Amino acid sequence: MRRFWTMLAHHQGGMLNVAQLARNLGVDVKTAQSHIDLLCDLLLVRKLAPWHTNTGKRLVKAPKVYLRDSGLVHALLNIGSTESLLSHMVVGASWEGYCIESLLACVPAGVTGYFYRTSGGAQIDLLLAWPGGELWAIDIKRSSTPKVERGFHSACEDLQPSQKWVVYPGQETYPLAADIQAISLSGLCNKLALSRS
Repeated sequence: MRRFWTMLAHHQGGMLNVAQLARNLGVDVKTAQSHIDLLCDLLLVRKLAPWHTNTGKRLVKAPKVYLRDSGLVHALLNIGSTESLLSHMVVGASWEGYCIESLLACVPAGVTGYFYRTSGGAQIDLLLAWPGGELWAIDIKRSSTPKVERGFHSACEDLQPSQKWVVYPGQETYPLAADIQAISLSGLCNKLALSRS
């Protein structure tokens, strides 16, 4: 089971391919799937579902998989210090998973989280779907000077979200484009928490 956990940690934020995971572990697909399902039921693993809509685009249909506790990711990968984490290839995926868990913990009832990705490279790290049909697009960057990439612009053109945010590790909120704001994780969590009332 430790090997299973370690493989998930190495695959943090990646597309879930149960058949490949089963092959790597030397077990059958049904066993690998039952392990994933159990860990999701225990709230240890999150399968972030892809957004499906009739945009006429070829959409990625596999879920993304995250260990929900970033500290567990670091422990499984033997990352014992901030310095080690910052030089490790998992650092971006770890930050992304941490942000997604924090944001989804703050959303009002009825709001569902997805990701959006097309075969052409359009992507949104976290897409919040509100009960009335409103969408919020959230890009997650670990850089203290985030830049909006073409994939995020393309995805927003496809989906026309009402709000567009780039979460980064800084503290200031400022415009990155006419309709896109850079914001701290705590700042967006506060906005989501306030929208509950």
